[in-house]
Amino acid sequence: MKRVGLLTSGGDCQALNATMRGVAKGLYNELGGDVEIYGFEEGYKGLIYNEYRLMTGRDFSGILTRGGTILGSSRQSFKTMRTPDENGLDKVAAMKQNYKRLDLDCLVILGGNGTQKTANLLSEEGLNVIHLPKTIDNDIWGTDMTFGFQSAVDIATECIDCIHTTAASHGRVFIVEVMGHKVGWLTLHAGIAGGADIVLIPEIPYDINKVCEAIEKRNKAKKGFTILAVAEGAISKEDAALSKKEYKNKMANYQYPSVSYELADQIKEQIGADVRVTVPGHTQRGGSPVPYDRVLSTRLGARAAKLIVDEEYGYMVGIVNGETCKVPLGEVAGKLKMVDPNSGIIEEAKMIGISFGD
Repeated sequence: MKRVGLLTSGGDCQALNATMRGVAKGLYNELGGDVEIYGFEEGYKGLIYNEYRLMTGRDFSGILTRGGTILGSSRQSFKTMRTPDENGLDKVAAMKQNYKRLDLDCLVILGGNGTQKTANLLSEEGLNVIHLPKTIDNDIWGTDMTFGFQSAVDIATECIDCIHTTAASHGRVFIVEVMGHKVGWLTLHAGIAGGADIVLIPEIPYDINKVCEAIEKRNKAKKGFTILAVAEGAISKEDAALSKKEYKNKMANYQYPSVSYELADQIKEQIGADVRVTVPGHTQRGGSPVPYDRVLSTRLGARAAKLIVDEEYGYMVGIVNGETCKVPLGEVAGKLKMVDPNSGIIEEAKMIGISFGD
């Protein structure tokens, strides 16, 4: 009898349920009745405090198209995993104890970078772990794509599409702020797909003068409006030149809700443009997964099931050049996959006239 634990940790996204379904269906198909799946509720919190439920095939039926996560999720910071909770509980020891109490053969963990670092910690502590790369940011090292990313791209792109009509009607400058944490993959893809004129991402610090020049160039060409896709982590050249301490001090007294509002004020001040800011926010995490993510998550889940059947642990399941693969957790945990400013996609975007403010 195989006994498998399952949990989803960190921010939610559209294909978590589809991925868990892939794992479960793969295990049930290969092992039949010789497998039990225990779902831990609210991510690592459930594993720490022993909150779980024994799942059945019925739990995984009808969830391929369902967004969010049937197990619930929570953010448990990797930085504080070694810090006892308010009652003095050793969280790492508790997770190991609960894993052993259920006599688990393996723990399948779905999550992003912080989740992955904790998964690697548990692997180093001797637990059998498999990680599945979830994030709308697409910033996990060792995989070409994370599940949830393409669904978020579709939503962010639709937002930019909708802004086109109102921007054109009023001749305004519109800033659409896209999620993505510290990387620009989501903004870059949505910006290109949505026909944004200016795309600002963290990997390419922007010059506000270059941004204004790009807007005025469109005005002179009688384009009538300009749309900026701005990553929530976008940063100016001046701020990028600051030390971590200097930047932290600046942000402690930051007067704007986000960088997009600062940009809006700077553009108004420099060229007198009528600027509006749109922040789609958590809508980018919501709704049903698009078909691409349903296929990707099913494949990743099925490959995880194969690793469990073959008793191969300590891996992340990724996809490289269209094929699923196993990647040692220790080789990827803690690494961010950034956009390369010299990559082909950036060069090609510039070829069609997109400005990156550099």
